[in-house]
Order: sequence, then C-alpha cells, then structure tokens
Amino acid sequence: MRKQLLVAISAVSLTLTGAPLNAQNAQKAGSPLIDFPNYVKMTQEVEPYRQTRLLKISKFRKRAAKDGVLLLDARSAQAFAQGHIEGAVNLPLPDFTAESLAKVIGDNPNREILIYCNNNFINNIRPVVTKARPLALNIGTFINLYGYGYKNVYELGEAVDLKDPAVGWVSGASIASLQ
Repeated sequence: MRKQLLVAISAVSLTLTGAPLNAQNAQKAGSPLIDFPNYVKMTQEVEPYRQTRLLKISKFRKRAAKDGVLLLDARSAQAFAQGHIEGAVNLPLPDFTAESLAKVIGDNPNREILIYCNNNFINNIRPVVTKARPLALNIGTFINLYGYGYKNVYELGEAVDLKDPAVGWVSGASIASLQ
C-alpha cells in the first residue's frame, strides 16, 4: 500500500510539475515562505565575518558599558528572568521579526549589538544549560541579526563561569542556588 501511495504521489508530481519528486524538487514543493538554499548561502557568508567579531569577556563588558550599545539576550523569557548579564535586554530568537527587532534595536541599523548564549557559560546549569554545539543560540542569533540587516554585531567569544564577577550575572536567585 505504501509503495502504491508513493508511486501515485510521484506520478501526480510528475504530471503537475513535469519533474520527478526528489530531494532537489522537494524544496520547491515546500512553503514559498521558506528559503533554505539562501539560508545556507547567508550562513556561509556570515561564518568568516562572525569570526572577526568574537570578544573576550573583558572587552565584551567594556563595550557593553558604552552609551548606545545594545546587549541582547535572545534566550527564552523564562531563562532571561532566571538570570542574565547585567544590562541585557531580552528578545527571544523565535520572536525575531523586522518589526520586533526595530522596536528593540531602534532606528539605527548600525547600532552596536552584543550577544551571548547558554554556550558561553561553563556551568551547564539552569538558566544556561549547554546546547549541542552546532545548535548554540549565538549562531542562529548572529545569522538572524545579519540577515535582517544588523551587521554591527559582536559576540561573547569564550566560555566563562557565570559566578565570575567580571561576567556581571544578575538573577532573582543567588548563583549558589542555581546549581
């Protein structure tokens, strides 16, 4: 039955599109609002650029203290409420749209933006539980900001202990209770 169904779907696809159903045509069959090939292209463009925008914690905090710099935390609202770097503003990555970014960042697309994520912390405890390395939030956040036209982005480029006073971690609970 499954084989017959696949044959029927392939036949309909061939009839409607003039092309067999395969991996290359599967993208064309998906949502016209999703563009995976250009996402891959943008990712390849961003990767070498991002490498020049990684900062040690001392430079990261020094830049964050400058007037007009936005320290953006793209973790969930719940994780942000449990703790974040002092001075950070929260806009969860799933909520990124042109409108929401403009509201948080302001009118200047060249505004300096600093980002960090769970994988910048060695603690691996709530609210900074380590994610799979290729899926670290910084990667998606950087790519999204770049894709929306915000290219003056710098990223915390090392893993640090959130208990280190240089980090400037703030939360409703004491750091000791987060373990």
